[in-house]
Amino acid sequence: MSISKSSKLALGTVQFGLNYGISNNNGLVKKNQAKLILSQAIKSNINTLDTAIVYGESESILGEIGISNFHVITKLPAIPRGNIDIRKWAIDNIYSSIKKLNVRNLYGVLLHKSVDILGEKGKVLNEVLVELKSKGLVEKIGASIYDPKELDDIENARIELDIIQAPFNVFDRRLELSGWLERLESMETEVHIRSVFLQGLLLLSSEERPKYFSKWETHFKIWDDWLQDNSISALESCLKFVKSYSNIDISIVGVTNVNQLLEIISIFEDNDNKITPKSLISNDQLLINPTNWFK
Repeated sequence: MSISKSSKLALGTVQFGLNYGISNNNGLVKKNQAKLILSQAIKSNINTLDTAIVYGESESILGEIGISNFHVITKLPAIPRGNIDIRKWAIDNIYSSIKKLNVRNLYGVLLHKSVDILGEKGKVLNEVLVELKSKGLVEKIGASIYDPKELDDIENARIELDIIQAPFNVFDRRLELSGWLERLESMETEVHIRSVFLQGLLLLSSEERPKYFSKWETHFKIWDDWLQDNSISALESCLKFVKSYSNIDISIVGVTNVNQLLEIISIFEDNDNKITPKSLISNDQLLINPTNWFK
């Protein structure tokens, strides 16, 4: 019996709590729609949910709907500035998440800022997470990174993490080119990737793209022409690109309705993979890091 390829998908839930994504014209996902999406996800063997404390009401909505059939991953926010009790702060946040999500334990707890695991505060934080893991409240601990260079610092600090979540898409291949994608596989660290569609930017037509991105017009022309020449949609290309990497354990996708999810599942289950040209690779932080957009 073959394993469903969709089991390597995770459902991102930021849209359940925030109006998120440059291509999102539907706004915040309503609770009844979120329930339908979750129902379809579990039917399609998607059993991992990605959420975070900073995703508005996402955790509470998930808990109200009921998600006992899913592996749930949440993220701790950045450590507040000032002199705080790190241990109490971390424990309070994690127990609060468990209560909101209405689950007995969490599959994963990630740090939204990987730098928080470093230094004296990081040492305490790591000890707390390891302790909660030993108690069975958390199965795996990890970090969400923005740049593979962050992994160098984590390695130098001799901190062992079970999960690394990183951006990865047809424009942004830093995780692979840095050598870290292969290294994480050899370390048996789970690799979860986000920004498969670069927050939806890669799905926009040339007419739909905001003027801010006109400075990369030449780069986008390569993308648009390649899609046209290969008779493939942007959605299909983005998904088949990440699916071609066997050392990616989970690809996180966000949707605002069931039809979007079904389309993604259909593409992911297809046996054909499409490798995009290396000319699409960009290291321009103003393009590949959405936190830098429109500044």
